[in-house]
Amino acid sequence: MRMNEGVEWGAHCAVVLALLPEGASLPAVRLAEYHGVPAPYLAKSLQALMRAGIVESSTGRRGGYRLGKPASEVTLLDVFHAVEGDDTFFRCTEIRRQGPSRVAAHAYSPTCGIAAAMWRAEAAWRDELRATTIDDLAALVMAQAPLAVRQKGSRWLTAALAARSPA
Repeated sequence: MRMNEGVEWGAHCAVVLALLPEGASLPAVRLAEYHGVPAPYLAKSLQALMRAGIVESSTGRRGGYRLGKPASEVTLLDVFHAVEGDDTFFRCTEIRRQGPSRVAAHAYSPTCGIAAAMWRAEAAWRDELRATTIDDLAALVMAQAPLAVRQKGSRWLTAALAARSPA
């Protein structure tokens, strides 16, 4: 499985938005600048998050994106589903019932053992994402980031927000 980079970008943006002061927002171009990614591609991820209600946007000089609900109510699985959809990764095509050793369909167990193992693995993966909130990730980022990174990030966010304030 290869995950779309939009999931990573969306999760990082959600974490930054969770760290903003109440009522503050950032436009897509500033979020892209902060993460060093192309704004047009990031905008696609933000639009997907908006359709899912994870973020909301406003227009105008002070417009931009902010979380659409509390960070404690948004899971990493929500972000994944918003960007990637909720299709299963593994699709069993029943190749066990083909080829020279095939027999009548009724002779096979209802579920292929390989498919069952893949679906269990996917369920465990989804359970882990469902158990991890944006609030959890924001706390982890703040705990793990070196002091210099936190200081530079805080200065950048403060300046970005100040530039949007009325004079």
